[in-house]
Amino acid sequence: MGIDQDIKDSSLVLLKQGAEARVFESNFVGRKSIVKERFSKKYRHPLLDSKLTLKRLNAEARCMTKARRLGVSTPVLYAVDPVLHTLTFEYVEGPAVKDIFLDFGLHSVIEERMEDIATQIGDAIGKLHDGGLIHGDLTTSNMLIRSGTNQLVLIDFGLSFTSTLPEDKAVDLYVLERALFSMHSLCGNVMDRILAAYRKSSKQWSSTLNKLAQVRQRGRKRTMVG
Repeated sequence: MGIDQDIKDSSLVLLKQGAEARVFESNFVGRKSIVKERFSKKYRHPLLDSKLTLKRLNAEARCMTKARRLGVSTPVLYAVDPVLHTLTFEYVEGPAVKDIFLDFGLHSVIEERMEDIATQIGDAIGKLHDGGLIHGDLTTSNMLIRSGTNQLVLIDFGLSFTSTLPEDKAVDLYVLERALFSMHSLCGNVMDRILAAYRKSSKQWSSTLNKLAQVRQRGRKRTMVG
């Protein structure tokens, strides 16, 4: 079951489609909103597919809600539809951090703004990790800067899960580090600024960063072998 027919009959506008979900712009009770639909996989048995999809939908909703409780800004969740497998949440006005950093790379880094964004990123991840939440997809595409307030907003908790293991937290940070290196190398070493804020935010930073050093080493070995 999907919302293809609803697209024809409503104000849903497709924004992007990934391997697991489609994202639409819409309206919810007169408010601009985002609808994320987890679609079925034809290669799976229909009953199993429905159970897995619903499980992941509910997990994403729980992780997004937990992040807000931990003091991390996320879009407000408006509704969960277990039949259509959709989440409806607030539309956040503002650019992605990806676009801001790409602009810095093309022109020049605005140091004050870079420091502010990096500090907010490190602080947010520290709060998530101390609360036992792993984002799972920390990239600059999944970070927005809210217009008017310049507040960092984390989005897309589709790969999130709960864990208190330093290894999982380190991998979370390593994913971000690799994304910054591949997309934003012209911005300088942004990761150093993020980790400085992470140390201030997280009470458990020492064990996580020790693990991060090991994860980096494994990553270098795989690169050399490859």
